[in-house]
Amino acid sequence: MKVDVVETTLVAPSEDTPRRELWLSNLDLAVPRTHTPLVYYYPVPATPAPEPAGAVGEGFFAPERLKAALARALVPFYPLAGRLGVGEGGRLQIDCNGEGALFVVARADFAGEELFQDYEPSPETRRMFVPFVPSGEPPCIMAMFQVTFLKGGGVVLGTGIHHVTMDGMGAFHFIQTWTGLARGLDAAEACGSLPFHDRTLLRARSPPTPAFDHPVYSLALLNGCPRPFVTRVYSVAPKLLADLKSHCAPGVSTYCAVTAHLWRCMCVARGLAPASDTRLRVPANIRHRLRPPLPRSYFGNAIVRDLVTTRVEDVLARPLGFVAQAIKDAVDRVDDVYVRSVVDYLEVESEKGSQAARGQLMPESDLWVVSWLGMPMYDADFGWGTPRFVAPAQMFGSGTAYVTQRADMDEGVAVLFGLEPEYLQCFEKVFYRE
Repeated sequence: MKVDVVETTLVAPSEDTPRRELWLSNLDLAVPRTHTPLVYYYPVPATPAPEPAGAVGEGFFAPERLKAALARALVPFYPLAGRLGVGEGGRLQIDCNGEGALFVVARADFAGEELFQDYEPSPETRRMFVPFVPSGEPPCIMAMFQVTFLKGGGVVLGTGIHHVTMDGMGAFHFIQTWTGLARGLDAAEACGSLPFHDRTLLRARSPPTPAFDHPVYSLALLNGCPRPFVTRVYSVAPKLLADLKSHCAPGVSTYCAVTAHLWRCMCVARGLAPASDTRLRVPANIRHRLRPPLPRSYFGNAIVRDLVTTRVEDVLARPLGFVAQAIKDAVDRVDDVYVRSVVDYLEVESEKGSQAARGQLMPESDLWVVSWLGMPMYDADFGWGTPRFVAPAQMFGSGTAYVTQRADMDEGVAVLFGLEPEYLQCFEKVFYRE
């Protein structure tokens, strides 16, 4: 498979934007210091869509039309046109200088079905479809996009946005804005609520007074060794999903039910000792959990982690509903007190010179499951239809999983899971209850 770059350019905001240094919160600084690589696959539409009024450029995924819409989208989302910088005391910040986002046009010598029929995130997939920079450290670019035209039609949009700028909700808010502008919507209609950029709402208290210990942010729990792994996409059909949820109490979410099942399957596949400990890292969106709540359009990292630690024998021998409830309890305990404690804990650790855990080198006993359920990941229509498939281009560690919806909500959900190859066969048999 070969991909040739035919154009590389910087796209600056179409209007003047604030020139300032954007302070980053402790939650921004606790994420992996890298660009998050995603791919959106668009097959050729059966019926060509009409050009929207005022659109620039013609034809399927015309680059000029996308670049013009991107320039307009970078006006409200101006941090994405800046560069990662260093402020007072060596603290990372975003230098909002309007230099622009990277935009690449490429052509591939293969068809989309060859890759997306049995899609696997991998370093090779990222290399083909997402622009790459050697380091996520200052003064790196904040946002990169690549449109790759496939053999026989079809397009892959690859996006690489630096994780310190935003979480999943912020990323999909930006994509919705960009695609809406490309369809000819006005700025207010495409963007909806303007992104909220004031991250000082998540500033630590003075003095910082954490109410709890937060070992999930400790480097001590990332003591795993680099291990070869592969990533597979597992479909959770409605029948299997209904079966899993039938073993759980009312009110237990799809995420908790699927994650409980995934946790069990991981323990079995890896042959973990029944008396040993296993840990699950779970994320929680805090926008609605703070008092007062953050604006829904808060553009930054508004996710905190919690940790569920238990014996392997409890994960395997207890009912699935018990495991799912333990996950639900961990998510539910993330309230205003807990969030402020996390922010203060990270402040104390930084004052001691300690770094927050940002990597994903977990030991074989552990699992990290991220939820994209309920996010508008498929609301990405540039004017030629919605994507057939959206997923990470690459996973960054064994034992890491995403739970996402499918393009067709009636098809259930999908689990992307990175696991050592020697455990795959056993995992798949247990996962599908064979």
